[in-house]
Amino acid sequence: MATTEANGVAIRTEEVRRHYVMGTSTIRAVDGVTVEVRAGEFVALLGSSGSGKSTMLNLIAGLDRPTTGAIRVQGRDLAQMESEELARYRRHTVGMVFQSFNLIPTMTLEENVELPARFAEVERGERLERVRASLERVGLGARLEHRPSELSGGEQQRAALARALVNRPSILLADEPTGNLDSKTGTEILNLIREFNESLGMTVVMVTHERVLAEQYAGRMIFLSDGKLASDGGPR
Repeated sequence: MATTEANGVAIRTEEVRRHYVMGTSTIRAVDGVTVEVRAGEFVALLGSSGSGKSTMLNLIAGLDRPTTGAIRVQGRDLAQMESEELARYRRHTVGMVFQSFNLIPTMTLEENVELPARFAEVERGERLERVRASLERVGLGARLEHRPSELSGGEQQRAALARALVNRPSILLADEPTGNLDSKTGTEILNLIREFNESLGMTVVMVTHERVLAEQYAGRMIFLSDGKLASDGGPR
């Protein structure tokens, strides 16, 4: 079967809903969203707090399951996958970066970045080669033995990017990646993400509430409001 990516589409959601029941209330976090992201696109998901953009990203990441609807990545519906298949998908297909860096404080930078490759059971020699290549790519090749506490916020986010790259994913998902950074450092991180998009052909979906940043870096902006698709600007 041809993969979705082979047809030029990296991600397609079809009438996706994610509802949470809280007592007698139903929270419609995502409510019938259909979007398509083409392979190699840099897409920004925008919306106010509570619009559903982070929930949407978690669904695409396979960290959460939809209440109804389909999420097709590489021709397969995440909603139909067993837990082990989803874990494989998270290890090999997607790299994830969050607002909080999520580095393990007791581990060195090299060990932090190596962790996903360990989970993916990459052979040790190749694993170390990948770790060093990833850290070189984000400008941290000389900081292998440092611990997160010895790094600035920007360096920690660079390390988180290196960790997201180590298993060579085709899709990078970023949830407010500049949220804990000053504007200069945030710009450096977004320049790196754009470089991965352009030089590696990596599909990027980034959640942000900052429209100015989205306009500067993303090739397309998708707006959510109250869990629904408000507008899809299409490629710019």
